[in-house]
Amino acid sequence: MLKMKTALCATLALLGAVTMANAQTLKAVKDRGSLVCGVSQGLPGFSQDDGKGNWSGFDVDFCRALAAAIFNDPKKVTYVPLNAAERFDALKAGKIDILSRNSTWTLGREAEGITFAGVTYYDGQGFMLKKRQNLMTSMDLSNVKICVQEGTTTELNLTDYFNQNGMRFEIVKLPNVGELLKAYESGKCEVISADVSQLYALRLELPNSMSHTILADVISKEPLGPVVRQGDEQWFNIVKWVHFAMLNADELGVHAAKLDDALKSEKADLKRLLGRDGDYGEKLGLTRDWVVRIVRHVGSYGDVYERNIGMKSKVMIPRGLNQLWSTGGIQYAPPIR
Repeated sequence: MLKMKTALCATLALLGAVTMANAQTLKAVKDRGSLVCGVSQGLPGFSQDDGKGNWSGFDVDFCRALAAAIFNDPKKVTYVPLNAAERFDALKAGKIDILSRNSTWTLGREAEGITFAGVTYYDGQGFMLKKRQNLMTSMDLSNVKICVQEGTTTELNLTDYFNQNGMRFEIVKLPNVGELLKAYESGKCEVISADVSQLYALRLELPNSMSHTILADVISKEPLGPVVRQGDEQWFNIVKWVHFAMLNADELGVHAAKLDDALKSEKADLKRLLGRDGDYGEKLGLTRDWVVRIVRHVGSYGDVYERNIGMKSKVMIPRGLNQLWSTGGIQYAPPIR
C-alpha cells in the first residue's frame, strides 16, 4: 500500500508539473513581445503575403485580434506559413503559439494533443470545374479525376461520398495549393475538391476565373477554427473568448467606426463587453479594455468577414451559415457576464 501511495503521489506530481509547464503560453508570448501564428502558405481572402512580409486575410485578422487583446498592437505577430501536412506537428512542437489556418475540427485531431478553440467559419466540402452544361451537380461527376490536397480531410470525404453513391472516380493527390492548381490547369484532373471557401479563393488564381463554376452541392461538414496545444487552459480560454468577443461585438453593433459611441452607452451588455463593468478581461489574464482593443484595431466578426471574404471583397463569399444566429445563421457566442 505504501509503495502504491508513493507511486500515485509521484504520478500526480509529474502530471502537475506537466500542466504547469504547458500553462505558459501567455507568459511566453508576453516575454517574447509577439505572437507566433501559423497560417496557410497563401489563400486569397484568408491568409496571403503581399511579397513584402505584410500578411492579410480572415485567418490573419484573428491573430491580429489576439495580438491587439494582449499588446494593444495588432502588428505584434510573426506569421509562419505552413502546408496542410506539417501544420499540427508545428503546433505540437511549440514552433507556433496558435494555428489560424483553414483547419477542420475533428475528433481524430483532438485525440492527438491539440484543441480547437471555436468555429470561426462554418464550411463544407465542394467541387470546382470548368463550366459545362452537362455537369450540374456532384452526382454528374462519375468517372472523373479529382485533385485534392494531401494532409486534409478531403480524400476521406470524397471516398465516402462516391462509394455511398456507387460512383467511380480517381483521386489525384498534390502536396500544396500551388501544385493543385497546376495539375488542374494542365488537365491532370477535371475537378478540384476542397472546402467551398477555399474553392472561391482558388478560383481567383485561375486565368478567366469566371469560366470555372463551384457546384452548389456540399458533401461534408467542415467547421474551421483556431487551434492550440492541449494542457494550457488559460491560453485556450483567451483564444476562445477573443472569437466570442468579436461575435458579441458584431451582434451588439459595436464596430470600429462606432466604438466611441458604444463606450458612452449605459446598456448593461455593452458595459460588460467593453470593460466598463466587471473584471472579465483581467480574469483571462488580459486587461479590462481587451475587447475595446480588438474592435479598435481589427473590428468585429462582421467587419473582418466583409473586409476579407464577403460580397464586397474580391473573394465574394456569401455569409450564409456564418451569419449571426439572430439573422438566420448559426454563429453564436456565449455572453460576457
